[in-house]
Amino acid sequence: MVTIRAVRGATQLDVDEVEHLLERTAELMQAVLKRNDLTSDDVISIFLTGTPDVRSAFPAAAVRALGITDVPLMCAQELDVEGAMPRVVRLMAHIETDRRRDEIRHVYLHGTTVLRDDLAEDD
Repeated sequence: MVTIRAVRGATQLDVDEVEHLLERTAELMQAVLKRNDLTSDDVISIFLTGTPDVRSAFPAAAVRALGITDVPLMCAQELDVEGAMPRVVRLMAHIETDRRRDEIRHVYLHGTTVLRDDLAEDD
């Protein structure tokens, strides 16, 4: 039976520049797909956020550039919490999968494992 699940991920930018943001976001999306044996056909929707210091581009542009053009995407800004990790793009994708909840592999890249070390795997 195919079930709807959510998979999470995050990446940190070294700098807030368009090309770097697009590269890191694409890397994150590709890792989410690969680690969960997914194709774009398995993706229902994707919610992307950036910390308030991410202003150079919409992270969704990187996902669209990967050819994922028929999936609803939404970008939003994270809460501006004092002391929070800077320059972070987060992702939550709703997917169709036959994996159990405990088999979903969440992806945290470039130092973001500290955000959810209970979910993150070693990179």
